[in-house]
Amino acid sequence: MYALAFQKLIIEALVDIFYFPIWWYSFGAVKAAEWCFNLFKEGNLRLAPGIWLANIFVPMFGQYDWQGRLVSFFMRVVQIIFRGAALLVWTLACFTLFVIWLILPLVIGYGFYRSLIK
Repeated sequence: MYALAFQKLIIEALVDIFYFPIWWYSFGAVKAAEWCFNLFKEGNLRLAPGIWLANIFVPMFGQYDWQGRLVSFFMRVVQIIFRGAALLVWTLACFTLFVIWLILPLVIGYGFYRSLIK
């Protein structure tokens, strides 16, 4: 009985080892891409440059005189610039995380190969 259980464990371990790259670059990559996209959407919800852009000509704090409109316009322009730049950095970070996901097994495999050579 123990021999059959041990044999089954060895076979399943070998199948998992050979199936790992297939999973990592297919189903795992899709899950990682979804996670990175959701991370991007969360950053967009928090920074919300589109909301600032949609309300660029709406005066802030109910100041409908020309001074209030002028200050509100320039304040929103500054907010759009900085929030847009922050969203760009956030997008690059999300993309970088996905690329790291893709190349991580290759880097680990290369390190393992290099350690065997020495």
